[in-house]
Amino acid sequence: MVTINKKIILGISFFLIFSFIFTINADIDSPRKQIKQGISAENVQCRNGLEIVIRTNAMPACVKSETVDKMQERGILFATKITKSYSEIVTVPASSMSVVNFYITDNDLNLSHRGVDVVSTGGLFEFTINGISIQGPEKMIETGYDTGKFYLKLELPETINGKQLSQNDVVLIKYLDKSNLSGEQSVQVKSIPLTKTFAKVETFGGGSKIGREFILRLYEPDSNIDSKDEDKIPINQLEFTSEGGIKTTLANPKFDANSNFLIETGPNTNIFEVKIKIPRQIDDKIIHIGDWYEIKYIDSTTPSNSNEKVIFKGKIG
Repeated sequence: MVTINKKIILGISFFLIFSFIFTINADIDSPRKQIKQGISAENVQCRNGLEIVIRTNAMPACVKSETVDKMQERGILFATKITKSYSEIVTVPASSMSVVNFYITDNDLNLSHRGVDVVSTGGLFEFTINGISIQGPEKMIETGYDTGKFYLKLELPETINGKQLSQNDVVLIKYLDKSNLSGEQSVQVKSIPLTKTFAKVETFGGGSKIGREFILRLYEPDSNIDSKDEDKIPINQLEFTSEGGIKTTLANPKFDANSNFLIETGPNTNIFEVKIKIPRQIDDKIIHIGDWYEIKYIDSTTPSNSNEKVIFKGKIG
């Protein structure tokens, strides 16, 4: 009968645990690399034992807990210990000399259940560009009766410290949720990198799942022609490409779109949406899990008078 030394078993166990933790940490890129990959500052992941903070220069950092207090004392932090709350910030992209349209969902601010609430932003928000504070909107308005979702329009300055805004600049929104259910103040932070084009494609919902309906959203101020009614953009202006040589437009009936148009979400919002599904097969070509795909919109109305390809890149889950 073989007797195994308990110390050996214990040593092997610690080795396996350490190897597992090391492997997890090794798979996490540095904050700078994650930002270059398109991950927003507030969603950067840190290695085990480190906390995410956002510095006043709008860049995230992963630091030890004792370092957080030192950075706070020196006044070089924009946000510390980003926490989860029942509020949510959803933004629509911005450009130089433009605006950031964004929504904050917080049912604690929904006080008039039979009316539309208008709430002062004083003490609730902080806005910066590249770490420099800018003036924000004074009020936010609920999107409808009893929705708990509030709309804000942040107008951007043309310059910061005498320099024109560029696509390398980052807008940070900091929301101080003072009334979450735990009774503690939590902080929500959203970073928005500026782009050289006024349009951007986004998806919401099951955008990476085959056969699952999702919302395709396009921010395009230049297609907002009628300020008193909803405008439309034909879905054949958006091109879908994927692995295996698939190339078509969203007008293809395989996408099962709920409309032949992206329809503006309301008068003068500049935001256009349509619901579609990614099919299993297009023109006898199969879409597989793990395939990459792109949805492309050609913005021909940029300030530079040049065509800019606005591309959403995704991966089939």
